[in-house]
Amino acid sequence: MFARYLNFIRGVSICPTGRLGMILASSSFVCLVILELARLLGIITSSYAGLVTYMLFPALFVIGLILVFIGWYRTKRITGKSTRELIEERFDNDVVKCNVFGSRLARTITLLTLANIVFLGGISMRMLHFMDEPVFCGTACHSVMNPEWVTYQKSPHSRVACVQCHVGEGAGALIDSKLNGLWQMVSVTFDLLERPIPTPVHQLRPARQTCEKCHWPEKFYGTRLKTITHYQDDSASTPLYTTLNLKVDAGSAHSRSGIHWHVAKENEVRYSSIDDERERITWVDVRRPDGSFHRYTSKDVVASENQASFVRAMDCVDCHNRATHIYENPAQAIDDRIQRGVLDKSLPFLKREALQAITGGYPDEQAAMEGISNHLYGYYQRHYPKLAGSKSILIDSAITVLLDIYARNVHSEMNIDWGAYRSYIGHVGDGGCFRCHNPQLVDDAGNSISDDCALCHSLLSNDHERPFKYLQPVDTSDVDYQMHQYHQDEFLQSFGDKENDDAQLQLQ
Repeated sequence: MFARYLNFIRGVSICPTGRLGMILASSSFVCLVILELARLLGIITSSYAGLVTYMLFPALFVIGLILVFIGWYRTKRITGKSTRELIEERFDNDVVKCNVFGSRLARTITLLTLANIVFLGGISMRMLHFMDEPVFCGTACHSVMNPEWVTYQKSPHSRVACVQCHVGEGAGALIDSKLNGLWQMVSVTFDLLERPIPTPVHQLRPARQTCEKCHWPEKFYGTRLKTITHYQDDSASTPLYTTLNLKVDAGSAHSRSGIHWHVAKENEVRYSSIDDERERITWVDVRRPDGSFHRYTSKDVVASENQASFVRAMDCVDCHNRATHIYENPAQAIDDRIQRGVLDKSLPFLKREALQAITGGYPDEQAAMEGISNHLYGYYQRHYPKLAGSKSILIDSAITVLLDIYARNVHSEMNIDWGAYRSYIGHVGDGGCFRCHNPQLVDDAGNSISDDCALCHSLLSNDHERPFKYLQPVDTSDVDYQMHQYHQDEFLQSFGDKENDDAQLQLQ
């Protein structure tokens, strides 16, 4: 059998071009099989090996086959002989002799053609499967995608494949993604990408098709208690608590609705923003189930003639714009690590010094490693020399944590610094909720979109030592007792009359 195959190879290698083609096709096939076995056995896991296995070797295999045909075509032109005459010269009579089932050569060519089709089809499927794996998305274009890969691995969606949001389902979505991928390859090859990558990303599938497979608005109902811990810059890094009772209802159960009202199926919210940044809103349309319609127009933000207006129907990602690739605020990142116990606040002024260390403005990662380490070591050696010796392990651990925070959020090779990608969850500064919920957006009657805190959450404590400050009995001698009373009443009223009466009895 092997001898027959070698004779066939010698026969079709009709000239140097044909021989080169057969060498390319045969060697690439053997190498591909070896690498594929190594990948299946877990010996090789690199995404670059996958690129070679599923893209380079199949391409060389096809090029080799094409060269064989080119060799035969050139030989026919040079010699002036027909294909039949060349076949009779290259192969023995018993190979080309016809019988009931055709010649042995014809059967061999048919069998190998079918084998090639099956082989290339199987490899194409394996290639598509490989390219759908998160490790390929994150590591194949390391310099460009490394920031997204790092944040993805530490996100709430780290077990959700990239393609489930970035590609979606169906042949149309697959074709669109591959065409876009070709442009991305060209952009990476010729360094045409913007740094940092601009957002929003328009290739994302609609949220109704992706997010709502797991997170449909009606799934979230009632309220959710959330306590945000903020540590002060004093010596003890004293914690202050902000406690929110989030109203996440999408509908109007018990005449109440909450945050997800904006994306409930029965409501439609459309808005226009300047330059597609979704930050400067020019108008907002609200259509309710009863058919009523309101347009709120901004008194301050007006698109000029040379500025395009982008109209969009509101969905999940208008607020959850960093659902997976989450870049942290530096102060909040340190607060989170202290709360989780990986930063030990027994070190004096840890919050203050840690924040200064990671926001030092370093040109690259190596400089950041040295700068963060030198800052923390230097501070404790200068001001607390005894502690620097007795708690050196804690300081080393703190430096390791700070370096991890920095490496996750700052990527100089892509010009990603602190604040490069803002999150619209909440209303830090003037972003998030306040893009629309502000007094500048008014309807024809002069009524504005409400910016009342109680629309989306009840406030139970606001940067206070006690996490449930406003649930305590009101002290009229306190300077902010009226605010205390307001938030307490609002919280109790939000549960309806019966719950309100029961809660009042418990507080008295």
